[in-house]
Amino acid sequence: MTTIEVIITIFIAVSGGLAVGSGFVAFLTVLGIIPRLAQISKTTDKAVLYEAAIIIGTMAGIYGGLRDPVVGISPLFLIPMGLAGGLFVGMIAGALAEVLNVIPILAKRLNIDGKIITLLMAVVFGKIFGSLFQWLYFVKR
Repeated sequence: MTTIEVIITIFIAVSGGLAVGSGFVAFLTVLGIIPRLAQISKTTDKAVLYEAAIIIGTMAGIYGGLRDPVVGISPLFLIPMGLAGGLFVGMIAGALAEVLNVIPILAKRLNIDGKIITLLMAVVFGKIFGSLFQWLYFVKR
């Protein structure tokens, strides 16, 4: 790998990390996932534990993504883990329905009210090209 390829790879990796991290933080703060979760479950006194769980889960996901650990877990323990994962995906899917409200707010704050279609297309094409790049890059390896 040449120096320019390494620099481009580092730039793409850092840009992707910043985009995903910014989106995740915006998702949590704009939608107020943690306060809503605590309010719905009537456990507002445990909101700090929700925050800690999200941080620990994020760090574990980063570690698992970078290191690809192999953990010998009993199949009986995998059932509750799968249920917890399903609950998480369900909650995220429900909250993503509200993300559509974020785009007009973002457009107003950036003073691009008339260019919401351009903003949506940038998000769509960014997702498409990012997915294609990841799929093609990792399939060739």
